[in-house]
Amino acid sequence: MNTLKDFESQIYTVNDRSFEDIALSLFRFQANNNSIYRQYIENLGIDTTTIKSVHQIPFLPISFFKNQTVKTGDWTAETIFTSSGTTGLTTSTRYVNDLEFYLSHAEKCFKYFFGDLSDYHFLGYLPSYLERSNSSLVAMIDRFIKKSQSDYSGFYLHDTDKLVKDLEVLRNDSRKTILWGVSFALLDLIENFNIDLSHCMIFETGGMKGRRKEMTRQELHSQLTKAFHVNTIYSEYGMTELFSQAYSKSNDFACPPWMKILVREITDPRNIGLLNETGAINVIDLSNIDSVAFIETEDIGKVRPDGYFEVLGRMDNSDVRGCNLLV
Repeated sequence: MNTLKDFESQIYTVNDRSFEDIALSLFRFQANNNSIYRQYIENLGIDTTTIKSVHQIPFLPISFFKNQTVKTGDWTAETIFTSSGTTGLTTSTRYVNDLEFYLSHAEKCFKYFFGDLSDYHFLGYLPSYLERSNSSLVAMIDRFIKKSQSDYSGFYLHDTDKLVKDLEVLRNDSRKTILWGVSFALLDLIENFNIDLSHCMIFETGGMKGRRKEMTRQELHSQLTKAFHVNTIYSEYGMTELFSQAYSKSNDFACPPWMKILVREITDPRNIGLLNETGAINVIDLSNIDSVAFIETEDIGKVRPDGYFEVLGRMDNSDVRGCNLLV
């Protein structure tokens, strides 16, 4: 009989051949042990025994996280993450069974793309996230800061002068420097300082949080690359409802092996698996063991046959929120 721990042990052995088998096994487990997901499937009139491929799996709309307790199994939450959002919007809630699993998993996602945390200085410039509690992004970056074991790694909330000074001190350091900033704060930085960050990797974590007018990722990256004198800006595709993160260098995001993006037809959400066509994004995140691994987002995008994907915007009438830049 499968348990939460059984699935945890399978995540980091997954490959292209085993992904679907593990996903289907996790689907059956969650359909039986997650009351919200089970009721959703029943209301759709779907017989779980007929599901034979990931394209047939029913994906839970992400809006359920705003007003339901989405948990697989019977446990007491060790912590609770809440999503960011502009004032007045209902935020999502993610109940976390094992905080250490989330933190170590976020570390593995980063390491898959960029290597060991100890190779970097992490400078977190995340106003709006730091100004509220229960942010999964802050928890993740705090983990990165601690694991880097750098005297310069840390959060910079209001002391922008110190941030600029430390970035300059690190110019000739043997380690790489990562400036991880929320979009509106990075724009504030380039307006107030003439700063050359050609020695840095810039990670933007999207969204203006009501502080500035929203803009496309391309517009944002164009401004930042020119002002910071860098060739590229990195982005993270992550959200409170997911444990995994995808990362991009410029436009296209790549998933770690335990995460997969499927695009659905906007007018027919059961038509899943569009390639090279614009549609709405569904996410399979095999690390979402204690929640639901199959989430129907409100994001618009396009996925290529090689698995790389673009995020093009957000569906009409949906909230602008999350750890990614979406217009």
